[in-house]
Amino acid sequence: MSTLRFKVVEEANSHKAIPVNIPIERPQQYYGKYVFNRQKMFEYLPKKTYAALVDAIDNKKTLPREVADSVAEGMKQWAIDNGARHYTHWFQPLTETTAEKHDAFVEHDGKGGMVEEFTGKLLVQQEPDASSFPNGGIRNTFEARGYSAWDISSPAFIMDNTLCIPTIFISYTGESLDYKTPLLRALSAVDEAGTAVAKWFDPKVKHVLTYLGWEQEYFLVDEALFSARPDLVMTGRTLMGHESAKNQQLEDHYFGAIPSRVEAFMLDLEIECHKLGIPAKTRHNEVAPNQFELAPIFEEANLANDHNMLLMSLINEVARRHNFRVLLHEKPFAGINGSGKHNNWSLGTDTGTLLFAPGKTQMENLQFITFVANTMAAVHRHNGLLKASIMSATNGHRLGANEAPPAIISIFTGSQLAEILNHIVKSDTKDLASLSKKTELSMDLSQIPNLMIDNTDRNRTSPFAFTGNRFEFRAVGSSANCASAMIALNSAVAEQLKEFKEAVDKRVAAGTDLTSAILEEIKVILKKSEAIHFDGNGYSDEWKEEARRRGLDCETSVPLIFDAYLSPESIEMFSKTGVMNERELKARNEVKWEMYTKKIQIEARVLGDLAINHIIPVAARYLSVLLDNVTKLQNVFPGDKGRELAEQDIYTIQKITDHNKAIQLEVAEMVKARKAANKIEDEREKAIAYHDTVAPCLDKIRYHIDKLELMVDNEMWPLPKYRELLFIR
Repeated sequence: MSTLRFKVVEEANSHKAIPVNIPIERPQQYYGKYVFNRQKMFEYLPKKTYAALVDAIDNKKTLPREVADSVAEGMKQWAIDNGARHYTHWFQPLTETTAEKHDAFVEHDGKGGMVEEFTGKLLVQQEPDASSFPNGGIRNTFEARGYSAWDISSPAFIMDNTLCIPTIFISYTGESLDYKTPLLRALSAVDEAGTAVAKWFDPKVKHVLTYLGWEQEYFLVDEALFSARPDLVMTGRTLMGHESAKNQQLEDHYFGAIPSRVEAFMLDLEIECHKLGIPAKTRHNEVAPNQFELAPIFEEANLANDHNMLLMSLINEVARRHNFRVLLHEKPFAGINGSGKHNNWSLGTDTGTLLFAPGKTQMENLQFITFVANTMAAVHRHNGLLKASIMSATNGHRLGANEAPPAIISIFTGSQLAEILNHIVKSDTKDLASLSKKTELSMDLSQIPNLMIDNTDRNRTSPFAFTGNRFEFRAVGSSANCASAMIALNSAVAEQLKEFKEAVDKRVAAGTDLTSAILEEIKVILKKSEAIHFDGNGYSDEWKEEARRRGLDCETSVPLIFDAYLSPESIEMFSKTGVMNERELKARNEVKWEMYTKKIQIEARVLGDLAINHIIPVAARYLSVLLDNVTKLQNVFPGDKGRELAEQDIYTIQKITDHNKAIQLEVAEMVKARKAANKIEDEREKAIAYHDTVAPCLDKIRYHIDKLELMVDNEMWPLPKYRELLFIR
């Protein structure tokens, strides 16, 4: 029988990982224990209800209300049998977190008592307050009605004795107020457009599915040290702190041995994930000290996204059981790696074909090239939008620094795929046999060479890289909702595939055979999107200049990057695909600008308070000690000798005085800038003002505080330092 290797126990106010021998079940014995999956559906639902529900899920049909009543009864019984006392509609508002309101399974029985009840009406729809969540002005405060509606494609689950039902969240007037609604629309759009193209290669295809495999990076910090850092508690990142003498420069943490205390936490987390149906598979140390990663098996994108949102809640709960706090901020520590959430994105058919995987036949490889080329065209066409989809106040700190990709969207293909695409562009499509003479790859037929899976290297500086049978969107931030990037990407690809099919159909109608028509149109779109292809070093200054020359979006101001959502091209694309209308897009941007402002505003307030009420008083106290020491030295050693002995203290006194004065001036300037920005009513202009006038003050203040940290007596310094925060003991 398998055993648990370590268990964390409290001993003399410290946590030690002590080897123990505790029998545990195998994962397959408890996997999905708290998920109302098909196995539970089959067990708890009548056969007709089960068949109707599965049919609705698989074929994307509307579930009749009478079937919903039967599902609700079975779901309630399963939940109660597993200890649930409440139910909730679990949705994803524009706060980047999840939301839930719990109701008990109770109703009056008419006899002075209670009965446990849960109907299809309660399962299918609830009415949260739409004005209390970010809505970008779609709802006034006095217009509170909104609706959450059951997403039958994502299974219900039990979390902390509450039945959680994944739902969408829309306003009374029908606009989406969440991430799930437009995500489902985007997945539907790429399904429709992708299926129409995939049928050229396999008429049996009925659906194109989107797959997502996210890689969640995070930091762990000891809970006691976390609580002693108000900046971490309030903002999720350290607003001050000098680099530790040792951080990641020895490159000894990445893939290193996992500390036993962390391993105990990871095992606990994996078990909880598996019980909730999250297929956690990979765990390892990341590059920075105290940084780690968890990655699951690929899933359908909507379910994968739900699982990531659930994981971000679960990871905090499990961490606290082990006296850790999890940091999901993209850049919690200066000078070392930030954290991303790489979105490995792929398309596949319901017949089992991965559309980004090379095949063994001419048509399989032509299909592969078709979908790769259209993805490149979509990313090129909407590179500014894709950058906006992953941008935030927090991710803005990470991009372009310490192995994070730059804030310029480009595609890495690797040399082998690049060679194939280049041959197609330069070759006469009537005589593609010449391809076989220009490549050492073996050929199945003359047009398209055989390719091998994993035929590319990896480029850590690329924000969007082809990695064998998928694209890795590396620019997504660790605290983000994956849906934001997936909405933009799938919508853009859906638009491109639809237009590609129309162009090919025109060529066929004009007398060109289908294969030649496809190749000719691939050649056209590859030429148009050539600027997005870059396999070099994304960190180099030369690339930044080259990207500008290529016409790629090089904007670095977060509020201005958001403008891409409201470009005519974006509005048209989202409208044509049915993902979001112009009103929804404008409302979401209002939320993005407002969220940016509030996060910088909070950071400014926290830093101002720490600087004035913590750092300066401590520095002044140490000044008093130094001044007293100087006076005593000069009393004991009058004249030149005393001045000589006190010289270093006098120098330190001057430097501390200068830094204290600079901090006070910079804080005053920051407060002044904040007050001026707060008077601006337009959310976009206010966010720009915070970016241009308030945010720069944070770095200036930090510079002086970090200098003081190196001068002030260590015993006096009021906050845990990087050398304490970054190394788990």
